[in-house]
Amino acid sequence: MRIKWIMPAAAAVLAMSLVATGCSTGTGGSVASKEKVPVNTAPVKLKIMQEGSGVPSPENDIIKKELDKKLGIDMDMSYTQGITEYLNQLKVRVAAGDYPDMMLLDLTTLNDFAQKGLLLDLTPYLDNKLKQAKDFMGPSLLKKGVINGKNYAITRIADVPFGSYWIRKDWLDNLKLQVPQTLDDLMAVSKSFTENDPDGNGKKDTFAMTGNGMDFSAFSPILGAYGVGLPGAFYTKDGKVVDSYHDASMKDALSYIQKLISSNYVDPQIMTNKGTMGRDQAFQGKAGIVYSSWTDMGKQEFITQYKTINAKAEWIQIAPPKGPGGQFDSSFDSEKPSRLLAIPKSLEKQPEKLQKLFDLLNYVSTKEGNQLAMYGIQDRDYKVENGKIVLTELMAKEGNYFHYYQFTGRPNEEYLKTKFPNEEPMIKFSLTLARIKSFGSSVLPPAGHNAADAGRYANEELIKFLYSKRSLAEYPEFLNTLDTTFKYKLLQDEAQKRAKELELIK
Repeated sequence: MRIKWIMPAAAAVLAMSLVATGCSTGTGGSVASKEKVPVNTAPVKLKIMQEGSGVPSPENDIIKKELDKKLGIDMDMSYTQGITEYLNQLKVRVAAGDYPDMMLLDLTTLNDFAQKGLLLDLTPYLDNKLKQAKDFMGPSLLKKGVINGKNYAITRIADVPFGSYWIRKDWLDNLKLQVPQTLDDLMAVSKSFTENDPDGNGKKDTFAMTGNGMDFSAFSPILGAYGVGLPGAFYTKDGKVVDSYHDASMKDALSYIQKLISSNYVDPQIMTNKGTMGRDQAFQGKAGIVYSSWTDMGKQEFITQYKTINAKAEWIQIAPPKGPGGQFDSSFDSEKPSRLLAIPKSLEKQPEKLQKLFDLLNYVSTKEGNQLAMYGIQDRDYKVENGKIVLTELMAKEGNYFHYYQFTGRPNEEYLKTKFPNEEPMIKFSLTLARIKSFGSSVLPPAGHNAADAGRYANEELIKFLYSKRSLAEYPEFLNTLDTTFKYKLLQDEAQKRAKELELIK
């Protein structure tokens, strides 16, 4: 994606401000009149709500303080760990009329809020008040926030894939095992990690696998081994549109995972883990295989963290196992915005606050503002040497939350290479893994289909299948309920139509 950098016209903004407020004299009068004109110099407070964790307190948040100072604002940033819990809390606030001034939404909630008239239509503002942000994101990405012809979201530039399976190499070495290559290998290693005391403490207190199971990411390479995408994903097979629920191989994938769980090879807390909880349990030595991103495993601070717990611990990335459907790290939507940020319609009644929010979005879309959100403060977090950005040691300690301020995104290739030079091999490993190309971010739920209800029902039933609370013999019945009661067929038809528009099928 081509990113245009547009420096803010600071002088023009200052001139307009002076005209609007009157050029004050030393005695409080303006150039045109001696009459005093009240000037509001207090910063404008902006309440911004996002999913996340690991953010410093406001007084220690250097990016917030720098943006506040530059733009005359006071950002009230609130975070909740785990997207499900975050959306639940957000919906409670919105139901009570307590709207954040900008909020992170998923596509389903964006569509729901837009249909209810709760969100500001950004379309009239894109070519003037939001031009810098618009040019930075680009037209194709902006389309991802369009519902019924109106743009309701700031669409953050898509991320690249970071995740893979990680395994305790020292456990493999202790048990004289090789890195698993196939599904059969993975099952055998899982059995050994659970039953054969891989940490050598004389106790049967380890599991093979942990992670975050509620979104199925912990099992995504297993799904990929059957050629199946993550639950709810749309992709193409043999020239036809397929969704993961109706993929003929989904039952087989569920059966494999069911065997892992029934054999007690899987952390019993896997379905309630949120954020980095699965990773943290892996660091504590409770499991030897975890699905995680290199950003949560391979940075020096995290290596130090798990080495402090066990100096012999060694975590390495591994490729997904080979299976009857290939060798995929499940599915990845390369055009899905990494975040959708929306503004409540009620803010149009507060033009000063709305303008400040636009100023913020525009500024982080300029070279100067985006550089601040990527790398922090010059001569503190980075230096410029021979025209190149070189990060300081302080950046490694305090820069892990800066990405929350990249509201419109970042040039990923430049950013990753600059910010994580020591992690380059891990980055390349993640980027080169084969992934099923999905396109769900391009499919908007049609009228008559409630994506939130359908997704919730499907997720609940899949978990029942995994934990043998429902027989896999009833899988066709599950699909029938999904298609009829939850009108999933409408979404399938929309995906078919969209795939033709995108020329994914003929």
